Amino acid sequence: CPRCMQCDTKFDFITRKHHCRRCGKCFCDKCCSKKVPLPRMCFVDPVRQCAECALISQKETEFYDKQLKVLMNGATFFVTLGTSDKSELMVCRLSNNQRYLVLDGDSHYEIEIIQISTVQILTEGFTPGGGNTRAIGMVLQYKVPGSEELTQMKFTAGEDFSCNKKLSASWLAAMHKVSK
Repeated sequence: CPRCMQCDTKFDFITRKHHCRRCGKCFCDKCCSKKVPLPRMCFVDPVRQCAECALISQKETEFYDKQLKVLMNGATFFVTLGTSDKSELMVCRLSNNQRYLVLDGDSHYEIEIIQISTVQILTEGFTPGGGNTRAIGMVLQYKVPGSEELTQMKFTAGEDFSCNKKLSASWLAAMHKVSK
């Protein structure tokens, strides 16, 4: 006899089964009561989803509504390649097809997102309670196509262009959320 995938309740005339619109599994009303929009599957209005899928859908929606726009608009950083002591002022943004991190300055780099192995956000103002930190930069490690070695790139928000500092911090925060 069919049962709820979550709580193992037996389905009958009173306890009806419901399908999660994201994973398609069967649940009772209690275990599949969340209603969340699912635009990537063409459900614009909120639809029934199990708790696990509803959480994923909410995170996806937040990513598309918030982080993606910030990352595609870009921000300005001082970029240092490898162990060099020279940095270059560059605009860093996510490409339109969301496959590359594009850096433009005197030099031009396109780093394929799939080649990025680590993203470390640099912060300052750490307190023992964990409050009042702010993102001031980022260190990326990635593979250059055709090479097995990792290349490191450091991004630092500049101190001298205060109007862009907030934008840089927002971009770093979005990058941090996405890299989790």
